[in-house]
Amino acid sequence: MDNCMDDKSALLIVDLQNDFCPGGALGVSGGDEIVAVINRAIAHCISRRLPVIASRDWHPSKTTHFREFGGLWPPHCIRGTDGAEFHPELRLPENVIVVSKGTDETHDDYSAFHARDSQGRRLAEILSSLGVSRLYICGLATDYCVKETVLEAARHHIDITVFTDAVRGVDLNPGDSAKALAEMESSGAHFAEVLNLLE
Repeated sequence: MDNCMDDKSALLIVDLQNDFCPGGALGVSGGDEIVAVINRAIAHCISRRLPVIASRDWHPSKTTHFREFGGLWPPHCIRGTDGAEFHPELRLPENVIVVSKGTDETHDDYSAFHARDSQGRRLAEILSSLGVSRLYICGLATDYCVKETVLEAARHHIDITVFTDAVRGVDLNPGDSAKALAEMESSGAHFAEVLNLLE
């Protein structure tokens, strides 16, 4: 993919948080391996003055998202904890737009389109205000938050490219990530690799 990010583009990093990386409460195998690749995508955007957006799970300690309260998952990314922080080697720019999801006690909020920034704006509103119509998506996890974000972006008629070398999946069931990628492609998403971006 040769220098295809234009002035209508933005990079969206999905949930690259400590709890989703190896050693975290809900660590994704190889989740930390994509940090360096994503840093290259960030540098590419900085050099072209393109927006960088980072979503995060920002859960309360009690939520129906957690197994203890009827959900699927062990406690993770509880706001204010180290596990909820972005990976320490992730080189987010100073002007990064951070959007938080899963803040309500009764909502799972897998998609970054359910997240809000510090002003309370949802992602779709933010993208509209920036004039962004193309999203380049990377992060964790392929078969959950990345997939749901991509599918919702399609419903918002946003052009999507998934960086396949900068995502990793949970694969709770074998093959879940492959199925997720196929579903994303069926929704109209394109695939590319960060490592093919021009310096």
